[in-house]
Amino acid sequence: MIKSMTGFGRADEIIDGMSITVEIKSVNHKYFEFYAKVPRMYGFLEEKLKSYCNSVISRGKVECFVSIDLLEDSDAQIIVNHALAEGYLKAIREISERFSLDGDINAASISRYPDVITLHKEPEDEDKIWAAVKTVAEKAVEKFVAMRQAEGEKLKSDVLSRADLILGNVSFIEERSPQTVKEYNDKLILRMKELLGDASVDETRLLNEAAIFADKIAVAEETVRLRSHIDQLHSFLEADEAIGRKLDFLVQEMNREANTIGSKAQDVEIARHVIAIKAEVEKIREQIQNIE
Repeated sequence: MIKSMTGFGRADEIIDGMSITVEIKSVNHKYFEFYAKVPRMYGFLEEKLKSYCNSVISRGKVECFVSIDLLEDSDAQIIVNHALAEGYLKAIREISERFSLDGDINAASISRYPDVITLHKEPEDEDKIWAAVKTVAEKAVEKFVAMRQAEGEKLKSDVLSRADLILGNVSFIEERSPQTVKEYNDKLILRMKELLGDASVDETRLLNEAAIFADKIAVAEETVRLRSHIDQLHSFLEADEAIGRKLDFLVQEMNREANTIGSKAQDVEIARHVIAIKAEVEKIREQIQNIE
């Protein structure tokens, strides 16, 4: 099933006293590019999240946002530096006496001075935290992938409808091309009779001229290759893998065949249908830029 490179997924859950939220979103990009925003104390999660996301996402600019709130923290300890608090208190009193200032000192004011009160926590169990975050991330990625697949189906439907339009134009060109040779031959005979009057016309020479013209405007090889490219397009769109780069190359080949047919065209109607083909190829090219 093909996937779009645009997607979004979010999940949140409470695990082991942690309220965890994971959001993941992506937009088009030629390769896989990953950016994570996690709480500063959990920086070790970035590489783990990148590796996990890359295991299920091949292309796209992916952004992952993680928030972790502790609902309870029995390991946290509040430590008071009594010696430092006494030093601050002594210094404040000294300043008050020296400059005859009112010394409004209380416990709250002393506690706000640097390092008087510190929070001490036991080292984090990284494996435990990652296991919890991964559980939530998997649910977010599941929603993310589902959205990508839904968008991918829409892209597939649009691309296939345009491929059908191209085949319709190719069929017209294949039918019209032999007629242009006959029309050229008829015009050539008429012109020769106008020039020569009642004199006999060298039919062998006319046949040679018609053959040269037919060879010059022959587009059978190009239309066959174009049909083959459309068949490949159908096959790629049924593949269960990342196909964006393959499709990009294939569309280049389709455009090349259309250009060759256009350069050979000596007929207004064929030229119009070539333009129609190129227009649809361009629309397909625009659409596949969003396919993973």
